[in-house]
Order: sequence, then structure tokens, then C-alpha cells
Amino acid sequence: MAKMFAQSAEKQLKWLYGLQSSGVKLGLDNIRHLLRRMGDPQKNFRTIHVAGSDGKGSTCAILASVLRASGYRVGLYTSPHIIRFNERIQIDGVPISDEDMAFFASRVRHFADDMRESDINCTFFEVTTAMAFDYFERNKVDIAVVEVGMGGRFDATNTIVPDVCVINNISLEHREYLGDTIEKIAFEKAGIIKPGVPVVTMNPEPALGVIADVAEKNGSPLTVVPSDIEVTENLPDGPSFVWEGSRYHVAIPGRNEAKNAVIALTALRMLPDYGERISGHVAEGFSDVVWPCRLQDMGNGYLVDVTHTNAGSVGLAADISEIYGKVVIVFGLLDDKDVEDISRNLSAVASKMVVTAPDCPRAKPMEKTYEVVRKYFPDAESVHGVAKAIERADELRGEGEKVLICGSFYMAEEALRWMGRTSL
Repeated sequence: MAKMFAQSAEKQLKWLYGLQSSGVKLGLDNIRHLLRRMGDPQKNFRTIHVAGSDGKGSTCAILASVLRASGYRVGLYTSPHIIRFNERIQIDGVPISDEDMAFFASRVRHFADDMRESDINCTFFEVTTAMAFDYFERNKVDIAVVEVGMGGRFDATNTIVPDVCVINNISLEHREYLGDTIEKIAFEKAGIIKPGVPVVTMNPEPALGVIADVAEKNGSPLTVVPSDIEVTENLPDGPSFVWEGSRYHVAIPGRNEAKNAVIALTALRMLPDYGERISGHVAEGFSDVVWPCRLQDMGNGYLVDVTHTNAGSVGLAADISEIYGKVVIVFGLLDDKDVEDISRNLSAVASKMVVTAPDCPRAKPMEKTYEVVRKYFPDAESVHGVAKAIERADELRGEGEKVLICGSFYMAEEALRWMGRTSL
């Protein structure tokens, strides 16, 4: 029986990944059509919707952790995954099983195949989103925390009407789809705002002005969270901070996680049941949150981080400097990322740098990354393959020095797979 389920899961995953050849198609017609055929499962549970360029995944994890601590049955939908597809769809912190993944993929496939016969081709993300909503409804979650995949206005997740919208930090990303200015990208992110639904953000100008304008047009109350949060300790297991007279510790490393925690707390306060059910469990949810590969200490001197934007690398470099001093960095990026700024930021906290490229068709060629990195770190080395790059970093590091593998989710995946094959 187990073998049959495994084969079924493998078959459905192959079909799902085959949909990636359709690429990215921004728009809501397909997903609305698909969900309508499935009975609009997304209408049958409460949601919190989270957009942004940096920190949205952490914010989702924190929200889900506090809600779980408060006794809710909580769905969590995020992307991308690191090791397994199942990570994207969770209930109460547990990823969807292979058996359920195969079952819900086959359910969506039935409707998607019917649509294909009418020349309506669903994308990988549309189908995955429909799977998540179907899974959450059938498993009777009380509330689901839903992360936007890309942008917001035309993202497949924008078929929900949430209890509250969160728009985390906005930076220049996915310019070919979202626009080439902060204002244009902010407009796309603000597309998740629904009439009358509260909005929470910490964005400064110029993004704030765009968000405020969209919120006003929708009659949506906007709460702007101050960014001057008092971090009392920035430790390897996460920051401790003071907010409105209360002390908290959030168990995801990095100063910016204190900001994400405060954004999450502000969003939770918008829920009608905050006072009677949630407020007493905030500290517990913060301290129990699990969110992998955010400056995560894997043991044996390895750190893994998935930061891949300029703004994210600024925060990552500051945290490394404060917590670890300098580290040996293994670095590779995808081709659409800002190699110039990220290289400059990370080189400032590197004792040594080893440049590589993840095994992915979208990876930036190692030679191109290396050419830029050497401008900021002339002694950088380049090594083909993430595993061999980590092994070279091992040879270069000094006594007690950490090795940081970073640059993309694909870098993290290969690092974790390599660690699983070693004695770590």
C-alpha cells in the first residue's frame, strides 16, 4: 500500500512540475474558473493574506505559530519550498502527507484537464493554490495564513477575501513582471487590498503613498507600524525585543525578524477574536515559531540563508557582523537577481568567498557572478557545484569560523541535501 501511494505521489508531482513549462501567467481568470468548478473552497475558511518582497514568509510563519498557540486549526500556504513540495501546504505546522498530496493533486487535475480541453491552461502555481485551498477546506481549518507568490494584484492567491491584509517590505524584484520602480511594484503588491479589509504595513515612502492611496480607494483601514523597534539582544537563536512595554523573543534569527513579529502582532490585533482568544498566546507563538533557512545554524559550523534581494542582503550582512563577526561565504544566485548590490553587501562580512551556481536552469552562470564578486572581494574563488563549493569553504575556514551558504532557495536546497549525505 505504501509503495502504491509513493508511486501515486511521484506521478502527481511529475504532472505538477510539468506545468512549470507554462511559465508565469499573471491574471485571475484561470484560477477563478478553476476554483469555481471546485465549489470555491477558499470561501469556507478565514484567511490572512501576506504580500511583500522581503520577510513575508517569516511573517506568515509567525502568524501561524501564534494562531496555533491560541488553539486554532491553522493552514499555512507558502512558496517556494526548500526540499520537498509538501512544505508549501501545512496544517498546524505539519506538511501535507504524500498520500494527501497525491489525492488533492488528482482532484485538481480532473478540473484542470477539463479546462485544458477548452484551451484554458492552468499554471503550476494556480494548481498548487487550488490544491491548498481544497485541502484546507476539507480538513476544516479555522483560519489559513496565505503568502502571495509574486506581486499580488494578479497572483493566484488573490482570490481570497481575508480578515486582514499584510504588505511587508517592498524592494525592486521581478521587474519584468511587476515594474521597474518601487511605486509600480507597490501598486502590484497593494492589489491584495479588499474593500473594507484592514491593511497593515511598515513600508516607508514611496511605497507607503501607493499603499495608502489604494487603501483609501477601497475604504480599507490602514495601520502603519513604526519601524523603530527596540532590539535588546540579537542572538543566534533569534532577537529579543521590547514593543509597547512588553518583552518578546522570536525564534527566527535576525534583527528584521523583530519587525516581522511586530507586523504579525499588529495584524492579529485586527482580528475580532484577538482580545478574548489570541492576546494571551503571542509570546508563546513568537518563541515557538519554526521557519527554516533564515540564518539558520545547522550545526558543525554551517549557516544557511535564502536571502536573495538587495534589501535582504543588507539585513543579513548586518546580522552576520553583529552575531558572528565574519564568515566564509558560499554564494550563488538566480539570473534575475541583483548580483552587484548583493555581492557588495555580503563581501563586507566575508573572511573568504567561494562563488558557485545552484543546479537550476534559471541560475546565474558562475562565471558572471564571480566576475562581479571579485570587484568587492578580489581573493574570491569559484568552484563548480554547491557541494564542492561547501567542501572548499570547509578547507578555507579558520578555527571556530562559520560557513554561510546563501543566495537562493536552490542554494539552500543543495546545501541541505549535501548535509544529509554527510555525517552532519
